[in-house]
Amino acid sequence: MAFVLILFAILAGMALPTQFNVNAQLKTIVGSPIIASGISFTVGAISLLVISLFSSGIHIKKDWLNAPWWMWTGGILGAFYVLATTILMPRIGAAATVGYVLVGQIIISILIDHLGLIGATTQTLSFPRILGAVLVVIGVILVQKF
Repeated sequence: MAFVLILFAILAGMALPTQFNVNAQLKTIVGSPIIASGISFTVGAISLLVISLFSSGIHIKKDWLNAPWWMWTGGILGAFYVLATTILMPRIGAAATVGYVLVGQIIISILIDHLGLIGATTQTLSFPRILGAVLVVIGVILVQKF
């Protein structure tokens, strides 16, 4: 099972730079990174809605309305991410965009784990984790420079 999850994660990772480039190319057609990102989000939302309807249906529950406000911000964060990568991709390239995004993901992931933010299980900050993050940053610099 772990292999399937790892493969799934790798495929998801491969989808991101592909999506970056698709959205950047769409931007050249529609003339705006915001419109291109909006189209991307709309197509994605419709796709997930159709999959939801065919897989298990959508059963809206009253508990949804009692969720903390910040639980509803995922779409805003996703929209920012799609917009940022649509702008960055043609300017700095796929490898640099993915690299810098990865650096941001590593930094916030370590903080989320260490501080137990947003309901995450606490994972103590350690030298090996810091070293891993530093190595990612060094890797990004190498990819960007060469």
